[in-house]
Amino acid sequence: MVQITELNIYPVKSCRGIALQSARLTETGFEHDREWLVITPEGRFLTQRERPQLAQIETAIGGDQLILRKPAGADLTVPLNLTGSEREVTIWRDKVDAFDAGDEAATWLTAHLGKPARLVRFDKRRKRVSNTQWTDGVEALTQFADGWPWLLISQGSLEDLNRRMQTPLPMNRFRPNIVVDGLPPFGEDSVDEFIAGEVRMKVVKPCDRCVVTTTDQLTGERTSDEPLKALKEFRFDRNMRGVLFGQNLILTGGVGTELKVGQQFAVTAGTSKASIG
Repeated sequence: MVQITELNIYPVKSCRGIALQSARLTETGFEHDREWLVITPEGRFLTQRERPQLAQIETAIGGDQLILRKPAGADLTVPLNLTGSEREVTIWRDKVDAFDAGDEAATWLTAHLGKPARLVRFDKRRKRVSNTQWTDGVEALTQFADGWPWLLISQGSLEDLNRRMQTPLPMNRFRPNIVVDGLPPFGEDSVDEFIAGEVRMKVVKPCDRCVVTTTDQLTGERTSDEPLKALKEFRFDRNMRGVLFGQNLILTGGVGTELKVGQQFAVTAGTSKASIG
């Protein structure tokens, strides 16, 4: 059997995540996952790709408040269910509706990033649908994730990768929502569904990795080209023109239930969508 060893949410895209013992499944991902986004004043999304220092911002949820902490200065607190000023923002090719968190949040972020930035919360009244070419037509919703509501990685895959590098890296470099043990290295590539009771999570697309994986998730610093250099040696996908690590999932059953660390998944076999080699 396959066992869950980690559950993580990232309330603000590209800021530090929160490790949980249990996480509630919603239509758009784990509850509060990638619900918030840092943007330019013009409304274009910002991530660690452009601003690696976003990794230094800690996130916490306290009661009905989202709390952000940076290495120096006061915390920022905003209502978890914030509404108010509405605006359209751009994430990749998608246009989505959001609520602007206001000038205080913008000033706080701008001071940390060194360039103008604002904070917004996803407006669920306008759906953001994952690419149906990968979901076989299933309407899978997400918020501010790159494209998919969940990312899963097996512990065996990280161990295999680390054996190929001089300096091993922690799992947080890859920012997964779910980490499992009990699969062989890259065994997640050949799974069709992860099943736990009424929960059914379908594997839909390999995750192609970017420069964010080279960013220390505590310091926000980039000191080498690993793990991308190592991954290019054995995980390069000729069709996607990138290196693959982890699998994106959608939910086909179990909205409103919870997953827990230590819980077991049954798995069904599938055909790998990767074209490695």
